[in-house]
Amino acid sequence: MMTRGFVSLRQFVKLIFYMKKFFIWVLAATMTVSGACVMAGCNDAKADNDGPSGVEKVELIRTDKSWDGVDLPDYLQGRPELVAVKYVFPAGQKLGWHHHPVMNYGILVQGELTIIGQDGKEKVVHEGEAVVEMVNTIHHGENRGSKPVILYMFYLSQKGMELAVQHPEIPMK
Repeated sequence: MMTRGFVSLRQFVKLIFYMKKFFIWVLAATMTVSGACVMAGCNDAKADNDGPSGVEKVELIRTDKSWDGVDLPDYLQGRPELVAVKYVFPAGQKLGWHHHPVMNYGILVQGELTIIGQDGKEKVVHEGEAVVEMVNTIHHGENRGSKPVILYMFYLSQKGMELAVQHPEIPMK
């Protein structure tokens, strides 16, 4: 039996494990967002030194369109659920055809990712670049490079909504 305010060693170790995991994720996300375009020389990045002394802010992207030039939809109604996902695609990996019912964007931190729309339009996302995905438009991604792709994606969703809907009925070439 535990006394109020005390935790067992097992609970303490578990807490430290989750705190470490969370800290690593926050650190990775912060480093990704703040340094990705600096490392890759992103053309759309804008440096802003108006913040506190010694802090540099680099805006990676600001847009109301997806990568294919289509206007983004209006925000969903109701309570939001923000989701961050880290994807790792081995060299040569192809994702199946899918679409996203929610807006999402991300930062490619390693490798090169090719996104192909069902209409054949392609977008190559390079290391350090930000990308705004298509919404409700079928597409797929490919890692045509020689090293794994590491991609952090951020979804503007709602509880219970799928982040991606697969389309296995469409054959891959």
